[in-house]
Amino acid sequence: MPKLWTDTVETHRREVRGAILDTTAGLVDKRGLRSVTMSEIAEATGIGRATLYKYFSDVEAILVAWHGRQIHGHFARLAAVRDHAASAGERLKAVLKAYAFIARESHGHHDAELTAFLHRDAQIARAQRHLRAMIRDLVSAAAQAGEVRADVAPDELAEYCLHALGAASSLPSKAAVRRLVAVTLAGLGPPT
Repeated sequence: MPKLWTDTVETHRREVRGAILDTTAGLVDKRGLRSVTMSEIAEATGIGRATLYKYFSDVEAILVAWHGRQIHGHFARLAAVRDHAASAGERLKAVLKAYAFIARESHGHHDAELTAFLHRDAQIARAQRHLRAMIRDLVSAAAQAGEVRADVAPDELAEYCLHALGAASSLPSKAAVRRLVAVTLAGLGPPT
């Protein structure tokens, strides 16, 4: 098959898959996890049920894929801010700030049942390990550069950051998130 044709087919498949994910997330957000059927998703997406089943076996599989896409997007955002900062300390600060805002934005978008369903998936554990490693490595680099404390293990400081910034999910404003990030960063400062 010619490359142009296969590229076109792959682009179409990605677009259909994306439409399925977005449509399902929207329907579940409006009506709840148990109220959405594959038939409704197919109709709302504008595809046949047989086509939908070629992509996904059930609503839960669609939601797991949607959540995976969200996680991937969050990591891409964290990597982008990390890669645009100059010093080790600035990279750490940029990632912690972005993480806090992601935590705030992600909270409250779903009902409790959907959150419980999505967070039992193995991809959450992998994402948490990846996030801890990213922050640990940033803390370690900043400690080596003398920009953060070196008297506490980077793993422990990474846990501190993640737990402290997890509180951003319940903060009422962006200003409050910025203050939380500042307090968290102050706790990382070299001992006096």
